[in-house]
Amino acid sequence: MGRYAGPKGRINRRLGTQVFENAGAIKAQERRDFPPGMAQRRRKMSTYGLALREKQKIKFYYGFRDKQLLKYFNKARAMKGNTGEQLLVLCERRFDNVVRRAGFTKTRPQARQGIVHGHFMINGRKSDKPSIMMRPGDVITLRNRPNLKGLYSSIIEEGSPERCSWIDFDANSLTATVSTLPTFEDVSLPVDVGQVVAFLSR
Repeated sequence: MGRYAGPKGRINRRLGTQVFENAGAIKAQERRDFPPGMAQRRRKMSTYGLALREKQKIKFYYGFRDKQLLKYFNKARAMKGNTGEQLLVLCERRFDNVVRRAGFTKTRPQARQGIVHGHFMINGRKSDKPSIMMRPGDVITLRNRPNLKGLYSSIIEEGSPERCSWIDFDANSLTATVSTLPTFEDVSLPVDVGQVVAFLSR
């Protein structure tokens, strides 16, 4: 089964946060800030349900399948330090997330699509794999095509969200440089990662 392609506003409403950043999904959550479904008194969510909801936040926010998320979890568990924090840092270092956080695109699906179509280069080489782990010193540029520069310049001019401190972005040259590794404090997703670790450790 591929990535989720259904109504994104329903996912935002169900999870109670803006895991999908496109305008329609955000507007849907603002218009109805309660979960989708029939309006009725809802039971208190179980511990399992709460942990599942937190896991789903990470899954939809970064565009993972369950197997991909588990792969990153196992990698984080083998690293030193807090497993949950390491998991989110690994997610932040993905190529598609860095393209989004730099401000090239408005959403992660948009960043992933541009990467798969070969719009971006890493250190001067075309890279079409969204899962590449970025390192300090890596430089992301656009391929030298006028139509691509026009496309991404217009996205940036429309006003991208506030960029993060660990990526240096030059809007004039359309260049993003990873200045340092992200930390847990740099993660923008509001999630109780401790519950996610407990859920995936079952």
